[in-house]
Amino acid sequence: MPRDFAVFLAEMIRNPDEVRAIAPSSTAVARLMTEGVEHVYGPIVEIGAGTGAFTREILARGVDPERLTLLELNPRFCVELCEKFPGVRVVNRPAEDIRDIGLQQIGAVISGVPVLAKPALQRAVVGRAFDVMAQGAFFTQITYANSSPVSPEMQGELGLRAEKRGTVWANLPPARVFEYRRRAS
Repeated sequence: MPRDFAVFLAEMIRNPDEVRAIAPSSTAVARLMTEGVEHVYGPIVEIGAGTGAFTREILARGVDPERLTLLELNPRFCVELCEKFPGVRVVNRPAEDIRDIGLQQIGAVISGVPVLAKPALQRAVVGRAFDVMAQGAFFTQITYANSSPVSPEMQGELGLRAEKRGTVWANLPPARVFEYRRRAS
């Protein structure tokens, strides 16, 4: 973990527009973000994988590495992820490219990508993810805000419903986790 923090800090200083958190996510946040992936069928995608806090927890829940694809924009993080998680597919592309990586019927998307207050990014990331997700699949999103990072208007546009999974006060800063699913027809 100390190495993760050192790599994270170096990339945050070098690429402040790319790395927006002030520290890697805690184990408690990772547990809340990944809850339920062990019951999912089909591929699982993590977007904005960073140093792999969520990846580690996904694999700890018994998910076969071959079912997991990580989308990460930062090349240094991609190298680190490949070294730490053999068998996991690591793709150096932005989250918006999720439709272009050859996966369909995705069972879950775990997102560390900051989408708060950016409707165009919400549509590009969350909307495109649901284009390739299976019926009944879920999308979890971390935020440091008190409310859903995907606005109610955008949830309506995309046909989604949000549920707050919880708050992790012991994270730096305190983090909230929201789950999104398609609304019942």
